[in-house]
Amino acid sequence: MRTALVIGTGLIGTSAALALAGRGVTVHLRDHDPASARTAASLGAGTDTEPEGTVDLAIVAVPPAHVAATLADAMGTGAARAYLDVASVKGGPRRELQALGLDLTPYIGTHPMSGKERSGPLAATADLFEGRPWVLTPTRDTDTEVLNLALELVAFCRAVPVVMDADAHDRAVALVSHTPQLVSSLVAARLEEAEESAVRLCGQGIRDVTRIAASDPRMWIEILSANPGPVADVLSGVAADLDETVRALRALQSPDEEQRRDGAAGVEDVLRRGNAGRARVPGKHGAAPTAYETVAVLISDKPGELARIFADAGRAGVNIEDVRIEHATGQQAGLVQLMVDPKAAPALSHSLQSQGWSLRTP
Repeated sequence: MRTALVIGTGLIGTSAALALAGRGVTVHLRDHDPASARTAASLGAGTDTEPEGTVDLAIVAVPPAHVAATLADAMGTGAARAYLDVASVKGGPRRELQALGLDLTPYIGTHPMSGKERSGPLAATADLFEGRPWVLTPTRDTDTEVLNLALELVAFCRAVPVVMDADAHDRAVALVSHTPQLVSSLVAARLEEAEESAVRLCGQGIRDVTRIAASDPRMWIEILSANPGPVADVLSGVAADLDETVRALRALQSPDEEQRRDGAAGVEDVLRRGNAGRARVPGKHGAAPTAYETVAVLISDKPGELARIFADAGRAGVNIEDVRIEHATGQQAGLVQLMVDPKAAPALSHSLQSQGWSLRTP
């Protein structure tokens, strides 16, 4: 691939353009808002000038509702040898293109499974897709060259290609992406009218659950409008579990001991099933989940402290698999939770204590 046209210079389009430009591909940027394309160009994502001829690959990075029309327009002008989109739903846009009677041999639907709570070109990074799944949905009509160009794009973005059927993809993202967004928003919505004394008690758990609730509502309306059926199906199952959990919790209030036992069993059932589901979430680099041990270190909120603790862990010869920071309420301090191999935890704890760090029970 030598040339590309990115249509839509938001977070995903600009991030893909940055990755391609970093690999020496000449990238042309186009957006319905010229200012967005200029911003992306100023970040080094390419040029906002139109290509003089046909490019190798056109990447359509617009909301799902506009994918088919944008692709049809690009195909009608012969903008590229191959076309793909990066929308978060795949079945609907393909059916729209088929209804328009377009030749779909030069097209493949794709979806990089990566993003941020922030949107727009200023949120873009060249490494946004690194190590993340990038779904490809070829059909028997897809030209081999088109598939190869899509795989080249995935490789340039250092993502991991995953081949799926379009409708199977839409059912999957309803479960692992779209429903979690709504559930996060539903939990966060409980905080809107909560008393300030309650909100001040927010800890890491509520921050984890509500993190993605900060996402742009307008963007999510567009996504959910393109995949409402599968999301409603998943939410229906969640609603049934919620109803049963509410019934179990009410039973725990009963003066009748047998009802309390039934209530406890109902709550335990959903918690156990939650454990089982969580255990299926892929671990680091997509590998099987791994159980890490946490070494929690008290840290002051001042420059250089994180770098120092990582350096001290490195001197102990211990690889930090993951890290979380929990800030203390009303204090300029917090806990840094270092997740490490269980066999390495004792050595790390001893080494950090010998270097003056104060450890806490996480």
